[in-house]
Amino acid sequence: MTKNIMIVGVGGQGTLLASRILGNTVINEGFDVKVSEVHGMSQRGGSVVTYVKYGEAVYSPIVDKGSADVILAFELLEAYRALPYLKKGGKLIVNTQKIDPMPVITGAAEYPADIEKKLADNADTVLVDALKLAEEAGSAKAVNVVLIGVMAKSSDIPYENWVETIKTTVPPKFLEVNLKAFELGYNY
Repeated sequence: MTKNIMIVGVGGQGTLLASRILGNTVINEGFDVKVSEVHGMSQRGGSVVTYVKYGEAVYSPIVDKGSADVILAFELLEAYRALPYLKKGGKLIVNTQKIDPMPVITGAAEYPADIEKKLADNADTVLVDALKLAEEAGSAKAVNVVLIGVMAKSSDIPYENWVETIKTTVPPKFLEVNLKAFELGYNY
């Protein structure tokens, strides 16, 4: 059975490292993995979407609407935008951080209200103040690994296997912070 995971966020939030950690972990578990990165204007705070599919045999990396088992969202509005991709019974793991998109910054639009409630009303939603946990771990940039930790807790993959992948995927100078971020997310 193939698992479909969608990672959504804003440029600069570390979605690509998160997809590498996830992809490498499931490869180490013996699964076939396909990863597809879809960049918006990622360097200007635009949407970034990464699809990770794994299973016995995976032929396409694309996750269609209504087929994501898990959506890992690094920002509230991005979670809301991705909601149509979540399958019935799927899980939404959301960082409660708000990052204003360009139309909100320029005053052309308003940040939608009540997103947390709308998400919770429409999906099995785990809301996490991942920024707070990342800062507790030692770096605001570790939001991505906090969220991977939250997701890992509900996976069939043992904790130690995730930790081993983080050790081989994250640069040594950031390893301690990321291991702490993973642990905080895992125990959230």
